[in-house]
Amino acid sequence: MENNYFYIILFGLIASIAEIFGGCIVITKKNITKKFFEYLIALGAGFILALVFLELIPESIEHLGSLAPIFILLGFAIIHFFEHTVVGHLHFGEETHSEIMISKAASYSAVTGLFIHAFFDGLAISAAFFFDFKIGLLLFLAVFLHKFPEGLTVATIMLSSKQPRKYAFVATASIGVATMLGIVTIFFLSGIHESIVGIMFAISAGVATYVGASDLIPEINRSENRLSPIIVFAGMALFYVSDILIRQMLPVH
Repeated sequence: MENNYFYIILFGLIASIAEIFGGCIVITKKNITKKFFEYLIALGAGFILALVFLELIPESIEHLGSLAPIFILLGFAIIHFFEHTVVGHLHFGEETHSEIMISKAASYSAVTGLFIHAFFDGLAISAAFFFDFKIGLLLFLAVFLHKFPEGLTVATIMLSSKQPRKYAFVATASIGVATMLGIVTIFFLSGIHESIVGIMFAISAGVATYVGASDLIPEINRSENRLSPIIVFAGMALFYVSDILIRQMLPVH
């Protein structure tokens, strides 16, 4: 059991570091061009939408059943209300035309959604290791494959909303911390009620859907670069391939 604790913490740290490393690649790059931002936003949009439809929605339905769509819609509505009612009508780059830009509200929404997802990543890794070491290792590999592009996504969204680089680093690091919070939570809980897990996944799905489809995709559609929409599909494929690999290796998942 003590060995399990060691490996759980070790693999959790590796996953968290991969997240932060992905963000640092973007944050430390000097003189980032408009096209580079466009490509990363396109990759991030595809990644987030694939995350929603291939993982978050199925997981929330598995845990909540017919109630899942209600909480997905709630997550979507909360972000829409926050961005367009509380904050006011927002413009995502129309006024400058000089570069891709999203709102600060959208960036906070994205980080919130990915924070929740990262927490359950860590929780899943930790719980799997307690169940079976091999299953835990395979699940870690699946999560690890997502972490680097997820870090790229978080940092890109923050910088694209004109946030300082230090804020982009804090946001990326917070997602890594969320993974570790999920890792250690299992040490203190004998179990988490299935409905709570489902609610969190469903709300996260609604949040991520809004950010990906309502905030990021319109920016890609506004671009005159014909390659950007293709990179959206690359982002979807990136998530799909990493997800399907683990499902093939682990049919019991």
